Amino acid sequence: MFHNKRFLTSTMLWAVVGASLSSAAYAQSASPVETGRANAPDQKPAFEGQTRAPQATAQPDVETSVVADGLPHLWSMEFLPDGRIIVAAKEGAMHIVADGKAGAAIDGVPDVASDGQGGLLDIALAPDFETSRTIFFSFSEPRDGGNGTSVASAKLSEDGGTAKLENVNVIFRQMPTYDGDKHFGSRLVFGPDNALYVTVGERSDATPRVQAQDLSSGLGKVFRIDTEGKAFEGNPFASQKNALPEIWSYGHRNLQAAALDGQGRLWTVEHGPKGGDELNMPKAGLNYGWPVITYGVEYSGRAVGEGATSKDGMEQPAYYWDPVIGPSGMVYYDAEQIPEWKGAFIVGGLVSQGLVILKIDGDKVATENRLPLDARIRDVKVGPDGAVYAVTEQRGGGNSQILRIAKSS
Repeated sequence: MFHNKRFLTSTMLWAVVGASLSSAAYAQSASPVETGRANAPDQKPAFEGQTRAPQATAQPDVETSVVADGLPHLWSMEFLPDGRIIVAAKEGAMHIVADGKAGAAIDGVPDVASDGQGGLLDIALAPDFETSRTIFFSFSEPRDGGNGTSVASAKLSEDGGTAKLENVNVIFRQMPTYDGDKHFGSRLVFGPDNALYVTVGERSDATPRVQAQDLSSGLGKVFRIDTEGKAFEGNPFASQKNALPEIWSYGHRNLQAAALDGQGRLWTVEHGPKGGDELNMPKAGLNYGWPVITYGVEYSGRAVGEGATSKDGMEQPAYYWDPVIGPSGMVYYDAEQIPEWKGAFIVGGLVSQGLVILKIDGDKVATENRLPLDARIRDVKVGPDGAVYAVTEQRGGGNSQILRIAKSS
């Protein structure tokens, strides 16, 4: 069983506990962790284990501590090389967290459209951050006629305890602009050869969401760009007429979780409709179906479109959840501190209010376990000490915490 123990500390403990992965970590229990009633009970998975995978029986005793409290409503976090944490607050501020406290707001952050699901979104350090001090961040950008998800680069400068962004440059804009406040995405992940994957949403409403199937539109896509915002060399639609060259994959709903696995492959988890959250390993040029096919139903309970879950030329998710977990934030665990989780994806759950631990076998989910945290989880990272760190949020605003999850001593 998981052991949860909460206590407040003002400093982060960087102690690495060495251990090796036991084969027992893959031992399975026949019963899935999810036992709730499905929203679409008549829908059947396309293959065994596509949903409600068995639990892994060997799970660690862990303890949870609060390493930072009273933070603004956060959306993301990223560890700096010295162990401090840079965070993005939904309302549009960045801070550096050290010794359990958030420093002053970093100057130079551009204006954001923070209504609804909008705001300052993800942060990623450039691969050469230690020498360049360059960061990348995504945000809901106010525009003439509405807003949209954009990506900017900047140099993080620090002097005398104050920090600011210099040379801020918006390198990429999801188009078209739309006047709405939902489904912006977005996660930023650097892949092999410094390719930057950018995940976005399809803006939710019935009129724009169908553009997830339109290669001339930037809604509902995964993009692969370079650090200047240009289409990365070898992208699948670079030479196709009436297609955006930055697109990597399409037919997505609202992608708020993304990470590379141990082989450098991109995996994503997106918010589906009611009963349709899904895990994918997006591949070049492939169509992941939304809104033509999906598991789950509309929030009203009606079928999505024709109610189809499969169609020729459209990919099946590697895994789906019904009921949903509300995914946000994701990390691949390759550290030694919690050996039972080594080789697993750890996904934050807004609805499930904790961590979802997925062991992968090839390109399928082998086991699913959960760690309840009694809080909505917005982002997940692995710290320099090998512990897992999770950002909490209060629904509709309020303060956030950063939690540290480590193996019990």
